[in-house]
Amino acid sequence: MDYQIITSPRAILDLAEIVRYIAQDNSVAAAKLGYALIEKTKILAEWPEMGRMVPEFNLPAIRELILPPYRIVYRVNHAQKIIGVARFWHSARGIPQV
Repeated sequence: MDYQIITSPRAILDLAEIVRYIAQDNSVAAAKLGYALIEKTKILAEWPEMGRMVPEFNLPAIRELILPPYRIVYRVNHAQKIIGVARFWHSARGIPQV
């Protein structure tokens, strides 16, 4: 059985901010990036531990996928079979606030 992917309100806001910022210069590139970030999370339904543990937290349940220069930070809940996407974070911003 696949895991359910739930995107937090903060992650949705992150995604909107990323797309809005890039769209100021290139709306096509902004849309492509937005869709690419979303698509990257979909694989987690079948492979919840695909991403590495977030080094700053070093907790097995808090993981990340990388789509340079962005970090997709998520939490794995094996008991409920849920992936909670917490943030879409630009790596230049330092440690993700989860």
